[in-house]
Amino acid sequence: MMDKEIFVNLLQDRQFKAVRSILNVMNAVDIASLLSELEDKELALAFRLIPKEEAAEVFANMNNSMQSYLVEMFTEKELKELLDDLYMDDTVDLLEELPANLVGRILNNVSQSKRNMINVLLNYPDDSAGSIMTTEYVGLRQNMTVAESMAHIKRTGIHKETIYTCYVTERRRLIGIVTAKDLLIAEDDTLIKDLMETEIISVNTHADQEEVAQLFTKYDLLAIPVLDAENLMVGIVTVDDAMDVMVDEATEDITKMAAMSPSEKPYMETSVFSHAKNRIPWLLILMLSATITGTIINRYEEAFATIPLLVSFIPMLMDTGGNCGSQSSTLIIRGIALNEIHFKDTLMVIFKEFRISLIVSCVLATANGLRIFLMYHNGLLAIVIGCSLVFTICIAAMIGCFLPLAAKKIGLDPALMASPLITTLVDTCSIIIYFTIATYAFHLHL
Repeated sequence: MMDKEIFVNLLQDRQFKAVRSILNVMNAVDIASLLSELEDKELALAFRLIPKEEAAEVFANMNNSMQSYLVEMFTEKELKELLDDLYMDDTVDLLEELPANLVGRILNNVSQSKRNMINVLLNYPDDSAGSIMTTEYVGLRQNMTVAESMAHIKRTGIHKETIYTCYVTERRRLIGIVTAKDLLIAEDDTLIKDLMETEIISVNTHADQEEVAQLFTKYDLLAIPVLDAENLMVGIVTVDDAMDVMVDEATEDITKMAAMSPSEKPYMETSVFSHAKNRIPWLLILMLSATITGTIINRYEEAFATIPLLVSFIPMLMDTGGNCGSQSSTLIIRGIALNEIHFKDTLMVIFKEFRISLIVSCVLATANGLRIFLMYHNGLLAIVIGCSLVFTICIAAMIGCFLPLAAKKIGLDPALMASPLITTLVDTCSIIIYFTIATYAFHLHL
C-alpha cells in the first residue's frame, strides 16, 4: 500500500508526473482507500490525476462523503465524462445518497434515455433485486454465429458491466445464456442456439436482495438475470453487488443481535447523537423488562434471610443460562441465514438442542456441585445448585433455538431474537427455577 505521507508530499510539491505514475499502477480499490485519507483540497486534485479509464471505478469505490464532495467540485464537463463511464447501478446508488441539489446536477448531465432508466431503477422497492441490478448486459440473438457474437461483444462490451455471461433474448424474453468460455472455445460458424444453456436461474425485480445474494452462494454464479412481472429481461445483478448485499445484511444482523438499530452510515461518519439514538430504545426496553427479574427476587427475601449464601449463586446461574441461550440462538440464526434451518424443522431442532443442553448441563452441574461441596461442605446446597443449572441450561437452550425460528415464521428478523433479549428471558426463568428448587429443598416457608 502506498505511504500516505509520501503521496501527500508529492501532491504538495506539484510532482504531478510522479503522482500520475503511482496511480497508473495501483488498483482502483487501493486508490479509493488511499484517497480516503486525504484532506478535501488534496482529494479533488489527486482524483483529477487518476487515469481517465479508471476514474469511474475509483469513484464507485469511494464512500458517500467523498463522492458528494467531488460532485460539488467537478465542472459540468468533468461530471458528464464521469457519468458516461459510471455503470448504471453505481449511478443509482450515488443518487440515493446525495443531497437533492447534487442529484439535480447529475440528472442534468445524463442523456434522456439514461435519465429514464435511472428513474425506473429508483422506483423499485428498497432491498429488492430491481434496486441493485444494472441494465448494462450483453444481449445476443439465437441465430447469431459465434463470430458475429464476438464482434458484437468487442463493439459494445466496453459499456457493459460484465461480458463473462451473455444473455440470449427474443423480443426481450430470456431464452438462454452463453458464457465467454463457450464462445472462445467454439467454432466461429457455430450458432448461438446450439451453444446456449436453457436451464436458467433468474429472479424477479421485486425479489428480496438477500435471497438474490444467497443464490450466488448456492450456485457459484457471476451474474443473475432479473425479469419483470411479464417475464421480460430488464437487467442483471452481478457478484460484486451481491457481495455488497451480504456485507450490508451481515452488518444489520450484527447490530440487531447486539440490540441496536442498524445504521446505514459507517461508524466514523455516524454522529454521536445518531449512535445514541440507535442504542437507547432497545436498552430501555431491556432495562424495563429486567425489572421483572428484580420483582421475582424480592419475593424471596425471606429465603435470603434464612440462607444468605443463596444470593451469591444468582449471578453464576443467570450468566450461565444466558450464555447457553446465546450459543443456541447464534447457531440457529446462522442456520436460518444460510437457509439450512426452516420452521418445519422446529421440533427436530428443539429435540437436538435439548440433548445437547442435557449433556452440557450435567457436566457443568457436576463440576459446580463438586466445587460447592468442597468449599462449603454442604451436600444439599451442591445438589440444589446442580439441579438449578440443569433446568436453567435446558430451558435456555429451548428458548434460544425456538425464538429465532418463531420470529422468522411471523416475518420478523431472527437476529432480533439474539443475546440481549434471550438473556433477559433466561434470567427470569433461572431465578424462578433456582428459588423454587431451593424452597422445596430447604423447606423454606415463603
